[in-house]
Amino acid sequence: MNAIFTTPPRPFDVTALFPQLAPLARTATRLHPRPGAPTVHDSSVGGPLLWPADEPWPYCEEPHDRHAALRINSPADIRLQRRVLAAAAGRRHLDPEAPERTPEEQETLALIRAGRPWFDGPIPLVPVAQLYTRDMPLPCPPDADLLQVLWCPFDHEMAHPKTALFWRSSATVTDVLDAPPEPPIVQDGWYLPEPCLFSPEQVTEFPNPMELDKELRDQLDDRSRWEAIDPAQYNAYADDPGELYLNNLCTAPGWKTGGWTRWSPTDPVDRACPECGTEEVPLLTIASSEWDGGSATWIAEEDRPTPGPPPLGARDGNFTLIDIAGGNNLQLHVCPSSPYHPHFELLQ
Repeated sequence: MNAIFTTPPRPFDVTALFPQLAPLARTATRLHPRPGAPTVHDSSVGGPLLWPADEPWPYCEEPHDRHAALRINSPADIRLQRRVLAAAAGRRHLDPEAPERTPEEQETLALIRAGRPWFDGPIPLVPVAQLYTRDMPLPCPPDADLLQVLWCPFDHEMAHPKTALFWRSSATVTDVLDAPPEPPIVQDGWYLPEPCLFSPEQVTEFPNPMELDKELRDQLDDRSRWEAIDPAQYNAYADDPGELYLNNLCTAPGWKTGGWTRWSPTDPVDRACPECGTEEVPLLTIASSEWDGGSATWIAEEDRPTPGPPPLGARDGNFTLIDIAGGNNLQLHVCPSSPYHPHFELLQ
């Protein structure tokens, strides 16, 4: 696992103002992915998977739209581009007068930006995340202690990657696949995660306002109910106190397991399991950032501004370098009756 990361306490106890929220509290596990060198025995993003050598690697057999991508590259192209740009940024930080790019860097980037020819055929899925139950709570089936998430590195329905979940018992994997196949091409590099280790941290969440009853929503929008708190915390939201709750008090941004669904920009939708009808619950949030301008109170204490450029150009805590539909999240929901039932994908 990675270093410890600590979310600051919430600006105040929202249940003191709104006691009806107390029984609705849920525990979420913020994962805080940070650059690292994971092994098959680690919980990670974009790291190697504990994949049985005798189990076929999954492929996406569906057609892919060559016009959906701005540029087509190989995974090796994307990784090289990231490192060239990071090296240039580091050099400019040390010497602001240094050239923005060396001739060699310019040549390398030009070749990468020229792209690769289109490939028609099945695409090997890309490892997205590996989660061990020893590191975080998961609704695993009784015979499993490990969740592996893979996806196709191209947009599918609803303009996001199509994911596949694999639950397994780590103790049964004795011979590990050494070199999984890689896609010959990927879409713009948005769906090729940079290897990161997790730093799990449990936090308390409350429902998005759209999942509350009308009486409680009206109370959250009532300015007079908020006057008892520190004006410094309230004044910025005086015209819309509901935003104070939405941005700072209900659901944590970033990668996480469990908790409540982070609805935005759409309203809540039906999440009934297609197999048994049970309402599916949040499993994993795959995020394009760990914070933004509206959620700065969630920035971990250890992430406060430091000198120097962020690793590989990461912004807003996006150390995985995943970018889903222009900075959105992909939230995976699972059936509480059986994790083996079809899961639900929500783009928010």
